[in-house]
Amino acid sequence: MTFVHQSVLLDRVLELFAPVPAGTIVDATLGGAGHAAALLETRADLRVLGLDQDPHALLAAQARLAEFGDRATAVHARFDQLATVVAAAGAANQPIVGVLFDLGVSSPQFDRPERGFSYRNNAPLDMRMDTTTGRTAADLVNDTNERDLAAILRRYSDERFASRIAKAIVYARPVLTTGELSELVVNAIPAPARRKGGHPAKRTFQAIRIAVNEELDVIPPALDAAIDAVVAGGRVAVISFHSGEDRLVKARFRLAEDGGCSCPPGLPCVCGAVAEARLLKRGGWVPTAAEIEANPRAASARLRAVEKLPTTPGEDLQ
Repeated sequence: MTFVHQSVLLDRVLELFAPVPAGTIVDATLGGAGHAAALLETRADLRVLGLDQDPHALLAAQARLAEFGDRATAVHARFDQLATVVAAAGAANQPIVGVLFDLGVSSPQFDRPERGFSYRNNAPLDMRMDTTTGRTAADLVNDTNERDLAAILRRYSDERFASRIAKAIVYARPVLTTGELSELVVNAIPAPARRKGGHPAKRTFQAIRIAVNEELDVIPPALDAAIDAVVAGGRVAVISFHSGEDRLVKARFRLAEDGGCSCPPGLPCVCGAVAEARLLKRGGWVPTAAEIEANPRAASARLRAVEKLPTTPGEDLQ
């Protein structure tokens, strides 16, 4: 199967990066390279340095970007390695003018049963975005004690029946397939609760996937690295699909905007806080009705972005 992913909020992303100066944009979640290819087509003075931890996505991205020659580079890495990848690529010789994150799981990862992300197909319980390393979902489900397993379900999906589900999983071990896990979850949830809110296993699968891939843990350091990497006038944009992701992005961008100021609201800052960036839109952007109709999976997307401020008085934004 090919790796085909419909890029979310593509037009808005292009608008956000249109004003940045010439240089390199880091696509920290390259995927099928839809955003990256569009940026390169739109701006002949841009290069793209792409990162992706999924080997299947990386191959598809390299094929998609081949027409752009040395203007595009794709690296197998998770986005919390951004600073290291930028340094190793020698990107210091050309300014980093933007960083884009498109968080979460891509459609091809969900749609390929053998990846083990979906409760809709019976397959090995894997869920790793990087299939070359790390523990699988089966490792987590079978090796985690009942209390910690319930905590994962609560933390990453607000699962009301976390304790019941964790107990059922531990009792039934080993649990090796998505079908087995889905059936256990369905049977552990009271019948009245199964009739609303979508598939009963949806929240459990989400929580385990997030834990396996450390999806929330890597966001804050990656955003720190991105804001540090871009030059004045450069922009950092993040598309999130999960409330936990969006909360982390919102908090980090707020810190970049106020510099961690501890002064009372409405009064001049006297604590010495220094703003790193300005927020480009409060609340961010969401897909249009037309985009959601064309791509229903875009419905939960939210895009937030900041622009890097000068670090010294008189520094030119361009």
